[in-house]
Amino acid sequence: MNTLKVRITFIEREKMIKYICRKCNINTERSECPVCKERTELESSTIYWCDDCNIPLFEEICPICAKKAHRIGGDLRPVFPEERLLLEIMLGEPFKYKDASVWNASGNHYYADGKKIKFTVSQTKKLDAKEIRKQLTQLSSENSYDVFDANIKKFVTANQKRYDYISKEAMEYIRTKAENAALTEMFVSFSGGKDSTVVSELVMRALGTQEILHLYGDTTLEFPESKEYVKRFRKEHPKTLVDTAKNKDKNFEELCEQLGPPSRVMRWCCTIFKTGAIQRRIQTLFKGKKKILTFYGIRRSESSSRNKYDRESDSPKIATQKTVSPIIDWTDFDVWLYLLTTGIDFNSAYRLGYTRVGCWCCPNNSDWSGFLSQIYMPEQYEKWHTLLVEFAKKIGKPDPEVYVDEGNWKARQGGNGLEYSQTSVLTFKPCALQENALNFELQRPISEELYELFKPFGYINRSLGNERLGEVFVVDRNGNLQLKLQGKLGQTTLKVSILSKTAGHSKSMKAVEDKVKNQITKYQMCMGCLGCESTCKYGAIAIKTDRSGLVSYKIKDDKCVRCGHCIAHYDGGCYMRKVMTIKR
Repeated sequence: MNTLKVRITFIEREKMIKYICRKCNINTERSECPVCKERTELESSTIYWCDDCNIPLFEEICPICAKKAHRIGGDLRPVFPEERLLLEIMLGEPFKYKDASVWNASGNHYYADGKKIKFTVSQTKKLDAKEIRKQLTQLSSENSYDVFDANIKKFVTANQKRYDYISKEAMEYIRTKAENAALTEMFVSFSGGKDSTVVSELVMRALGTQEILHLYGDTTLEFPESKEYVKRFRKEHPKTLVDTAKNKDKNFEELCEQLGPPSRVMRWCCTIFKTGAIQRRIQTLFKGKKKILTFYGIRRSESSSRNKYDRESDSPKIATQKTVSPIIDWTDFDVWLYLLTTGIDFNSAYRLGYTRVGCWCCPNNSDWSGFLSQIYMPEQYEKWHTLLVEFAKKIGKPDPEVYVDEGNWKARQGGNGLEYSQTSVLTFKPCALQENALNFELQRPISEELYELFKPFGYINRSLGNERLGEVFVVDRNGNLQLKLQGKLGQTTLKVSILSKTAGHSKSMKAVEDKVKNQITKYQMCMGCLGCESTCKYGAIAIKTDRSGLVSYKIKDDKCVRCGHCIAHYDGGCYMRKVMTIKR
């Protein structure tokens, strides 16, 4: 009977994370259905607390004391002594929990010895960051890791089975995906955050080598702790090439002036400072490679949008990448279990209480993260706060300080109030004398660059046109006429005649017309965001910004296959049009 109970308990505790396949109507422990092989949905996740051992558990029965634990939350992370002291100062009771086992559960709820601490992030709005910073400075030398380390030692011991399972499964997955790829055809996407740190360690363990490229995307907005961690990582892994991708052509603050600060729905910063820069570096490092295997630290539990990601996929942002995510189904609990079990170094920002360490001023950051930046990055925070307030004034907000302090800037949509947004407006009318022809009044004078944007439709042919009238034709591979452009250099009037309904791989005149509008929108709006450059898997698009801010958009004839993918990759043709949408 006892054996049966133990057997049942084992089965139950191995299913503390449950997924459901709606198609097959079955539960599974994995995010891939064992029957139909399609994605499953996370149904539930449970972390337990052992009152006797004073630690969180993945299993309901404590492996140390053999007693039954109770549910504490859906996920959990450790609270390091630095964050614990900050919490105590905010509560007005320094070192109250210095001998307690302190953790943070889903929903940002703090627990000491399994009991909930009465604290909410909203309380930080009433606190004096300067005074708290002063107390932290005074008391930090008295802080200790002794109790924390003892609790972590028990935590690691009690959850050894979970650690063994997740690490073994992830490494087997990595070896399977890498078996047909050479080391020169793969890299680890390395952000300096905890997830990419874990993936880095898993990949090096699974493949038995440190000699695998790590590509670090420096957005220029990294936490100071992230920069220090990357330095340490390089020193601790001398055989690992850590290459940096960085957009040196753009300045974040200048772009905030032009585009407005990024918001949750308009994160132009990712395209300009991350995706575009990484794609450029990939093209340089993997020149001639048709497919590149990328190990990614994405996890579904991070957000609702990432919950839809597949474990393996072609990158939706960078054309030549196949991304695999070994820890896609891991929880925060799992990530910290791995880090604390292996004892590997990690970004010290997590010790301060940060839960994510991307860009420090990201609109997706929580109010808690913003408060921490007031404490630990006061100068940068004040500068950013001033920029946000000035922007609010610029676009006519009646109470700029409230607009910023209540976080309304994070929900901003469109380019209303910004001069640059006017470039998203196309002015045109059908030609009264010719069918399937449009007369455009451009906001930017015609230059040679205009014709670059029509190369995806075919091949530029000037010999067929009347040079005096500014006629330029676009022909297909067989010399068949596709489009006629008529406009003189330096002028703003452009006539576009559609000569084939299949131009740009279209199926109707209307479809061709929409694609023509896309390219003219690009011509008016291009500010060198690198979005188009990133979408071309043939490396045919080259975008450069010189020191004066002048943008050059070139399509290389020898690399462009005229697939037309770049024409309509973004709605309206240009990524910035989506960002700068205004009422017309």
